Amino acid sequence: MELDRIENILEKYFQGETTIAEEKELKEYFSSPNVAQHLEQYQPMFGYFSQVKQQKSTQEIPLQTKKRNVAWLSIAASAVVLLGIGTYFFASEKDTAPAVAQSELGTYDNPEEALAATQKALALLSNNVNVGIESVQYINEYEQSKNKIFKQ
Repeated sequence: MELDRIENILEKYFQGETTIAEEKELKEYFSSPNVAQHLEQYQPMFGYFSQVKQQKSTQEIPLQTKKRNVAWLSIAASAVVLLGIGTYFFASEKDTAPAVAQSELGTYDNPEEALAATQKALALLSNNVNVGIESVQYINEYEQSKNKIFKQ
C-alpha cells in the first residue's frame, strides 16, 4: 500500500503536480534505508536535495559602495550654467544694431517714396490674403464633393 502511494506521488512529482507535504514525504522515504529495489535509482536525487539543503556558504561577500561626491557635481553644473549665461550676454551685445531714434521709424521725407512703400506693403498683404481665399475656395469645393458623395 505504501509502495503504491510512493509510486503515485513520484509520478505526480515528475509531472510537477505534488504539494510540499508530498515532496517532503518523498524525501523522507528516499532517505530511509528500506527503499524498494526498482526505486533505488531515484534515491541519489532526493539524497542530493537533502544534502545540498544543509550546505551553507561561509564566504564573505564584500560590499563596495560607490559614493559620489554630490558637491562637486553641483559645483560643475553651476559653472556650466554661469558660462552659458555669460556667453549669451556677451554674444547678444555684439549682435545688436545701433538704436534708431523713435522719430525716424516709418517716416519718409518724400511723399512719392512713402506712396511706393505703402503700395509695396499692401501688395504683399493682398497676395497673402488671396492665397488664403484660394485655400478657402478649395475647401468649399471639397465640401461640395463630399456632400455629393455622402448625402446627409
